[in-house]
Amino acid sequence: MARSVPALAAPALAVLAAEPLYLLVDTAVVGNLGTLALGGLAVGGGLLGWAAALLNFLAYGTTARAARRAGAGDRAGAVAEGVQATWLALGLGVVVVVLFQLLAGPLTRALAGGAGPVAAAGEQWLRVACLGMPLLLVALAGNGWLRGVQQLRRPVVFVVAGSLVSLVLCPLLVHVVGLGLVGSAVANVAGQAVSAALFLRALLAERVPLRPQPRAVRAQLVLGRDLLLRAAVLQLAFLVAAGVVARTGAAELGAHQIALQLWLFLALVLDAYAVAAQTLVGHALGAGRPDRARQTARAVALWGLGTGVLVGGLLLLLRPVLPGLFTDDPAVLAQAGVVWWFLALMQPLAGVVFALDGVLMGAGDVRWLRTLTIGSALVGFLPLSLLSGPLDWGLAGVWTGLTLFVVLRLVGVLLRVAGDRWTGAPATVSA
Repeated sequence: MARSVPALAAPALAVLAAEPLYLLVDTAVVGNLGTLALGGLAVGGGLLGWAAALLNFLAYGTTARAARRAGAGDRAGAVAEGVQATWLALGLGVVVVVLFQLLAGPLTRALAGGAGPVAAAGEQWLRVACLGMPLLLVALAGNGWLRGVQQLRRPVVFVVAGSLVSLVLCPLLVHVVGLGLVGSAVANVAGQAVSAALFLRALLAERVPLRPQPRAVRAQLVLGRDLLLRAAVLQLAFLVAAGVVARTGAAELGAHQIALQLWLFLALVLDAYAVAAQTLVGHALGAGRPDRARQTARAVALWGLGTGVLVGGLLLLLRPVLPGLFTDDPAVLAQAGVVWWFLALMQPLAGVVFALDGVLMGAGDVRWLRTLTIGSALVGFLPLSLLSGPLDWGLAGVWTGLTLFVVLRLVGVLLRVAGDRWTGAPATVSA
C-alpha cells in the first residue's frame, strides 16, 4: 500500500502542478509590466480562480463516483460518469462565461475597492480569460473519470501539453507581440483549448454512449452540492481576504498575489496525495475492503506530512530568492517578507489536511468535509480577514486567519479518520 500511494501521486502531481505552475510563470511575466498590471491580474485571476475552484467538484466528485464503480468491476459505468460530467462541464462553462461578460466590470470594481486602474486592468483580463472556462471544466471532468479508473498518466500528457502552449505563448504575446495583460489571458485560453481537445478525444475513444442524460446530470448536481457549497464558502473567504488586502494598498495586493499563487500551487502539489487517496479508497470500498481504505488513510497522511515538512523547509531556504522572481518593486518585496513565514510554516499541517481530505472524498464522506470546511472558514479565516482592515493588521492578519483555517481543518479530519463512520459513508454514485 505504501508503494501504491506515491505511484499514483506522482502522475497526479504533474497534472495538479501544471496549471498553477503556469499561473506562477504568468504572474512573473505580468509582474514585469508593473504593479498595476500585477494588481489587475490579482483581481481578474482571483475572480476566475474562484469560479474554477467553485466548480472543482467536476473533478473530485467524478473521481469518487468513477472509482467506486471501477472498484466494483463496472468500468463502463465509471466512464459513463465521465460522459455526463463532461456535458455538465460544458453547460456550466457557458453559464460562467455569460455571467462574467455581464458582470466583469462590477465584480472587478467591488474586489479592487472601487473604480480605478487596477479594476480596469482586471476587467480587461477577465473578459478574455473567462472564454476558456468551458474548456477548463471539460478538462476537470476528464481528469475525474480517468483518475477513477486509475489512468493517471494520460491526464499528465493532456494537461502538460496545454500548459506548455500557454507557457510559450504568454511571454511572446505579453512582451514580444505587445498585447500586455490581454496577452496573458489569450495564452491561458489557448492552452485550455489544447487540453480540453485531448480529454474529449480520450472520451470518444472509449466508445460508450455519449448522449446527455438529464436525470444523471441532475443526480451529479445533487450529489455534488456538498462539494459545491464547501468550495463556495472557501472561495468566498479567499475573495474577502483579497478585497481586504486590495483596500490596504497596491504593494500589499501584489505581495498577496505572489504568496497566494505560491500557496495554491503548493496546495495542489500536496493534493496529489489526496488524488491517490480518492482513487485507492474508492476502489477499496467499492470492492468491500474497508481495511485497505484505512491503510491508505495512514499511508497518505504520513506522505503528506513528510512532503509538507520538506516543502516548508525549501521555502524558508529560498526566502531571499523566490519573491524577486516575481517583481523588483521594493514595496512589494517588503510586504512579501511579511507573509513568507506563514506560507512556509503551515505546509506540514496542510500536507496532512489535504491528504485526509482525499480519503474522506474517496469514501463519499463529503457532508462531513462540507461542514468542517465551512465551520473552519467562518470561525477562523473570515473573522480575522475582516478584522484586519479596521484594526490595521494588514497582510499578517489575513494570513493568520488562513493559518487558523488550516489548523481547525487538521483537527477535524484527524478526529474523523480516527473513527469508523467514514468507511460506511454512502457512495457518491449517480443512478
